[in-house]
Amino acid sequence: MPVDLNGYWKMISNENFEEYLKALDVNVAIRKIATLLKPDKDITHDGNHITIKTLSTFKNYNMDFEVGKEFEEDLAGVDDRKCMTTISWEGDKLVCVQKGEKEGRGWTHWVEGDELHLELRVCGVVCKQVFKKQT
Repeated sequence: MPVDLNGYWKMISNENFEEYLKALDVNVAIRKIATLLKPDKDITHDGNHITIKTLSTFKNYNMDFEVGKEFEEDLAGVDDRKCMTTISWEGDKLVCVQKGEKEGRGWTHWVEGDELHLELRVCGVVCKQVFKKQT
């Protein structure tokens, strides 16, 4: 059974995020703003339906999907690209593959205790973020 991702999560660390944004060709002004933010994650997980809201004072991004079903993802709130996205469970990790202009793009979410881990990948660059569950 996949892990329960439900909850509100506050960022506690963000490693290599600027390099990740550079690999996505995000302009320097947006990168500087983005690296100062500590977004929260609000996740609703009901069976194979998951909604992940990334919330910050600068910009919000909502992702609503069914696990295992490919869909077109509009990344206007991130790097203004579109890609074909598939998200699936690999054991207790939620793994996303984003097919588009950038090679090796995707992410993985998993839970360890009261922490939500997120590994973002693109073009060989890896960013690691950790969020703490709020009660």
